[in-house]
Amino acid sequence: MGSDEAQQSLLSESRDHSLLNEKGDLQRRRPRRGSASETEINLQDKNVVQNLSHLQSISATKLEAEFHFKPVFLCLAAYLGAGTLCFYFTSYQIKGIKTIRFLDAIYFCVVTMTTVGYGDLVPNSSFAKLLACIYVFTGMALVGLILSKAADYIVEKQEVLLVRAINKGRKLGLAELSQEVENHKAKYKFMVAAATFIVLMIVGTIFLYFVENLDFMDAFYCVCATITTLGYGDESFSTAIGRTFAVFWILSSTICLAQFFAYLAELYAEGRQKSLAKMVLTRKLSPSDLEAADLDGDRVISAAEFIVYKLKEMGKISQEDISDMMESFRKLDQDQSGTLTEADLR
Repeated sequence: MGSDEAQQSLLSESRDHSLLNEKGDLQRRRPRRGSASETEINLQDKNVVQNLSHLQSISATKLEAEFHFKPVFLCLAAYLGAGTLCFYFTSYQIKGIKTIRFLDAIYFCVVTMTTVGYGDLVPNSSFAKLLACIYVFTGMALVGLILSKAADYIVEKQEVLLVRAINKGRKLGLAELSQEVENHKAKYKFMVAAATFIVLMIVGTIFLYFVENLDFMDAFYCVCATITTLGYGDESFSTAIGRTFAVFWILSSTICLAQFFAYLAELYAEGRQKSLAKMVLTRKLSPSDLEAADLDGDRVISAAEFIVYKLKEMGKISQEDISDMMESFRKLDQDQSGTLTEADLR
C-alpha cells in the first residue's frame, strides 16, 4: 500500500508543477480550440512522442554498440580449431568415408556441432565417442548463444536494404526509412531470413547435383535432410571439394533455418500484439475506465495517467512495474518536489 500512496503523492505534486496552472481550472473547463493552453498541451504531446522516438534510437544504438563480431569469430575459430586438432589426432579411431585427413576432421566437427550427423564418419572407440559427446553439447551451446545472435545481427543489417528495394519508387529519407523498419521489424526480418533460406537451399541442391553427381531428387532430399538436421546418412558429401563446401554451407544453412522459425514465431506474436493494441486503443472508455485510470483520485485524467492505463491494458507494463518505477523516482527526488533536476542527481 505504501507504493500506491507514493504514486498518488508524486502524481499530485507533478501536476502542481506542470504548465497547466491550477487543478481547479482543469476540472471546471477545458481549453478552447486554438487557445494558449491547448497549444501548450499539443507541444507537450509532441515532445513526449519525440522523446520516445529518441529513446528508441538510443536503445537500438546501444544494442548495436554492444555487439561485436570479433569475439564471435574468435570463439568459433577456437572451437573449430580445438575440435579439428582433437579429431585429426584421433582420426584412426573414426571410421567411414574418408578424403583428406585435416578436411575430414573439420567436416566432422561441423557435422557434429550442428547435430546433422550423417553417419558417413563415426567414432569407433570409447575415447572418440566421449570426445564427440562433449563436442556436440558445447557446439549446441555455441550455436544457440553466440552464432544465432550474430545471424540475428546480420539479418537486422539487411532490413534497410530490403526496405529500400520494396519502396524503390518512393523517396524515403533516413528518418522515414528507420521508422518503416522499426514499425515492421519482425516482418522484414522474416522476409530476409526466408530469402536467405531459399537461396541456401538452391545453392546446396545445385552443388550436390553437379559436384557430388547426385540426381536432382536425391540432391534436394539431401539438402532438406541436412538443413533440418535429420541427417539420414544415405546421401551426404563424400568428395574433398564437397566437404570443403559443406563446412561453410551446413553451418550457415542450419542456423538460417533456426532463425527463420524464430522470426516466424516473432511475426505471429507481433501480429497478435498489434491486434490487441488496436482493440484497446479503439475501445470506447467507460466511467469505470476513467475511475481505474485516475491514479491520484482527483477525477481528472492527465495524459500521463491515460498512457499508463492503456499500457497496462495492453499488457506492456504491470502494476508492479509502475510501483517499482515510482519508488525509484521517489528515491531520486531528494527535495520531494515531484520533479527531477540536476540538484537531485548530485
